[in-house]
Amino acid sequence: MTIATEATRRPFALRFISGKYQGDEFPIAPDREIVLGRSNELDVVLVEDMVSRRHAKISYTHESLLIEDLGSTNGTFVNGEKIKRARLKEGDRVLIGTSIVRVVVSDHQGTTGSGDREYREAEARARMQTAAQRPTQAKMSGTIDEVPLVDLLQLFATSKKSGVLKITREEDQGRVVLRKGQVVHASINDNTELGPLKSIYRMLIWEEGFFELDPPDDREFSDELNLSTEGILMEGIRQLDELRRLKPALPPAPTRVSVPLPLQPPLKDLNPTDLTVFQLALNWGRFGLLLDRSKMTDLETSESFLRLVQKGYLKTE
Repeated sequence: MTIATEATRRPFALRFISGKYQGDEFPIAPDREIVLGRSNELDVVLVEDMVSRRHAKISYTHESLLIEDLGSTNGTFVNGEKIKRARLKEGDRVLIGTSIVRVVVSDHQGTTGSGDREYREAEARARMQTAAQRPTQAKMSGTIDEVPLVDLLQLFATSKKSGVLKITREEDQGRVVLRKGQVVHASINDNTELGPLKSIYRMLIWEEGFFELDPPDDREFSDELNLSTEGILMEGIRQLDELRRLKPALPPAPTRVSVPLPLQPPLKDLNPTDLTVFQLALNWGRFGLLLDRSKMTDLETSESFLRLVQKGYLKTE
């Protein structure tokens, strides 16, 4: 569906899904330009050092919704890509400073006259001014329900951000250390046995939780990653797709795993990978512990585990 067709139904809005104004929306009416930046005279005022006085402009013409960077110091990013000028559509994510906004179709059901538009814009400005006066430092935060971890890391890689990304989910807390956009270390619940690469792959599976970007961690880690963030994400997405395919056949983490007695198939027929997983099952006895203790990725370990069950080397209880 084109922008022009959607414009005849409802106006668009910028929904803040990260940053100081998280949860707020600013309307974008047809035949209207809005300018975003740090200056108090602008339509959308983003009060933080990483935002230029006049940072970006969004134009909603009859045919399209466009965003243009106005020569900002730190850049404007759309879906992880640094842009000078780009066409926007519903669902696109824009990063300016520590704020991530999503282009949405507004739920407003009122009239689209100039008086109504001005009232809604003034209302949005008042909410943002209240948020700007909160005595908190601007920090990138939000939920991975709204911004999946893959998208976040792509944004950080392109914008070369440094910091520690913390993701909290139920009883788990993940940490991803970034230096100029590159993932150099990762951990879950400070579990050093998982290793940084396995930790980041596992976090990519998480579909809900809260994230925030803390200041940089300048420590050196003995097991730092030297892969590009793009390479990590490409392989992580591949593993994620494969794990989703295997998920119906895999048991829950607490499931007990044992060796059928008497063991019929000979151990000499096992390849080194399957023999390692067989030994882990003997040592730890639960599927979740087997995954945690394995030096291989969750995908490699799960594939081996299913082979062992299918061939009669292991069983679940």
